[in-house]
Amino acid sequence: MASHIVGYPRMGPKRELKFALESFWDGKSSAEDLQKVASDLRASIWKQMNSAGIKYIPSNTFSYYDQVLDTTAMLGAVPARYGWTGGEIGFDTFFSMARGNATVPAMEMTKWFDTNYHFIVPELGPDMKFTYASHKAVNEFKEAKALGVDTVPVLVGPVTYLALSKPAKGVDKSFCTLSLLPKILAVYKEVVADLKAAGASWIQFDEPILVLDLESQKLQAISTAYAELESALSGLNVLIETYFADVTAEAYQTLTSLNVATAFGFDLVRGTKTLDLIKGGFPSGKYLFAGVVDGRNIWANNLAASLDTLNSLEAIVGKDKLVVSTSCSLLHTAVDLVNETKLDNEIKSWLAFAAQKIVEVNALAKALAGQKDEAFFSSNASAQASRKSSPRVTNEAVQKAAAALKGSDHRRATNVTTRLDAQQKKLNLPILPTTTIGSFPQTVELRKVRREYKAGKISEEEYVNSIKEEIRKVVELQEQLDIDVLVHGEPERNDMVEYFGEQLSGFAFTVNGWVQSYGSRCVKPPIIYGDVSRPKAMTVFWSSTAQSMTKRPMKGMLTGPVTILNWSFVRNDQPRSETTYQIALAIKDEVEDLEKAGITVIQIDEAALREGLPLRKSEQASYLDWAVHGFRITNVGVHDTTQIHTHMCYSNFNDIIHSIIDMDADVITIENSRSDEKLLSVFREGVKYGAGIGPGVYDIHSPRIPPTEEIADRVNKMLAVLERNILWVNPDCGLKTRKYAEVNPALTNMVAATKLIRNQLAK
Repeated sequence: MASHIVGYPRMGPKRELKFALESFWDGKSSAEDLQKVASDLRASIWKQMNSAGIKYIPSNTFSYYDQVLDTTAMLGAVPARYGWTGGEIGFDTFFSMARGNATVPAMEMTKWFDTNYHFIVPELGPDMKFTYASHKAVNEFKEAKALGVDTVPVLVGPVTYLALSKPAKGVDKSFCTLSLLPKILAVYKEVVADLKAAGASWIQFDEPILVLDLESQKLQAISTAYAELESALSGLNVLIETYFADVTAEAYQTLTSLNVATAFGFDLVRGTKTLDLIKGGFPSGKYLFAGVVDGRNIWANNLAASLDTLNSLEAIVGKDKLVVSTSCSLLHTAVDLVNETKLDNEIKSWLAFAAQKIVEVNALAKALAGQKDEAFFSSNASAQASRKSSPRVTNEAVQKAAAALKGSDHRRATNVTTRLDAQQKKLNLPILPTTTIGSFPQTVELRKVRREYKAGKISEEEYVNSIKEEIRKVVELQEQLDIDVLVHGEPERNDMVEYFGEQLSGFAFTVNGWVQSYGSRCVKPPIIYGDVSRPKAMTVFWSSTAQSMTKRPMKGMLTGPVTILNWSFVRNDQPRSETTYQIALAIKDEVEDLEKAGITVIQIDEAALREGLPLRKSEQASYLDWAVHGFRITNVGVHDTTQIHTHMCYSNFNDIIHSIIDMDADVITIENSRSDEKLLSVFREGVKYGAGIGPGVYDIHSPRIPPTEEIADRVNKMLAVLERNILWVNPDCGLKTRKYAEVNPALTNMVAATKLIRNQLAK
């Protein structure tokens, strides 16, 4: 009975690691305290898989921050600015790379493929010296062994690591990071030797890069790398794992031709075409790790359908060579359904979190081995049937309204230049208008007020008064700072998606369904289980309240349909585009209600537009088409004088800039500072952009306070490529994770820098 888990969430069922990390960073607990929480979590995960009967249990998928950063540490690839002088990399250097410190900024962070997880991007150059500087992989293998659990150590594969790296600052942009392959393989060999000496019999290399459209040079690098590692790996079973999409025919050919590999892992949930490749020929004598249990969603597996797939694969690869696995690491799903006390039983019966997925994997492996648990399979079948027929899932009116959208393009009647003129007449903003992205710090007191209201400990009246008081403080602060377009600070909101989901029908919520986004930051995605509609206005009361406190324009703040989609666990029984159009109609109602209430600037965040982009080029145009269309539906009905803003977070925008222009927003604010102004290069290369644009002038994910000169320098760089009459000045992102002690001086410097440049321009 062969079963395997690609990887497991690290944060703990109740976010134990998050709290331990933040306590350590705040100086409230010791490194030993943090290590104790971590080793307890690892032990419980290994024991849980072991007692569930999983045969191939992963180790080294735990991380204090990110698995790519762990690999950077393993290779000793520390950028010079962190002042590391050699030896085993400790928390100081590790967390400085991840988060920056008082004197130097953090490394760049970006999306891990098309997930909502972020990794720390390695910064490499031709002179980088690689040394074996973190023994984490072998230490964790030994730790599990001491507990009586034999694990499969997991390493980020060398080609994926280099392909996701970037040339360091000061290194020629055309530098090919893959040219460093021979240098890093020397370290990988040492790691492998260490693991072998510790008694490992299997080793897993994650090479998800294989699911992209790879040019021949990268495929060649795969062949070269694993041929080079062959002698080091002799005597070990080697699993090469891929996930998140289909592999191309060329990649499949390259992969399955590797002599060194004992086994190949494929995502058969998002990679259904890979099934055809396997059916067309699989190397004899090799193992197939079949990823049939979805690692990226929370729906219970359709066990009968998975078993059919596995039976058809068994006929190709042979009974003893088929291993049941997850489609990818379970890092991207919630931890354990057991902790969900508030979900009703019907919805709960449709779900499986990471702990339940382990049980599903094992049940499928047992069924393949002729020990099918009939009761388990039959309760799964009835849950699948109840989900299909439940009246909670279908709303005829919503289905009809969404279907009716197909015929139109939904564009505003006039072009953006005309609209901006009309808006300027009404808003009368200075040149280089300043604004912030939406949220202000969420203090301990504020969270307490929301918690007590939710628990029924304070009355609605007390709650509303507390929130109004908080909004008043935020409005006064922005007026003191002399910011031009204000926000209400979102004190009533827990999360930019959850807040809306709680007020829309078709959504369900978890108590502990947390998923790691980056470092200690977790998100709790809502579950979209049915058709979506808006029973009543969601934000109008708070936005109007805030506008009544100031003469300056107050932005209405909404989350866009594609972001709500991409940051939720989405139903898998209809196309994602259908769900997006349903959400777009609900947001459209809200936009029009805000306008009626006198709100003249409305921001519809599409932070996650880029991250839903399919990994394969052939599928991208279709996604961008319906995603951008969904955004336009939300604001097609407003007057020219209503200014529509949108905001986008961390991402590589350069490849989708034309879709961003096609969204036809009046103003877009965009993450820029941490990715070293890559964004501006688009405009340097001559892309014409006529709408308002605010590339972020400082990084809010770091506690560092940027000096006025630095911000002024950034704005000047922007003015070199963008017209002064369209440029806005703003931070990168919302401020809710920061403290007021950081926000006040940072915004003071931002406004001072703007005024400095306005004076220069006036001269």
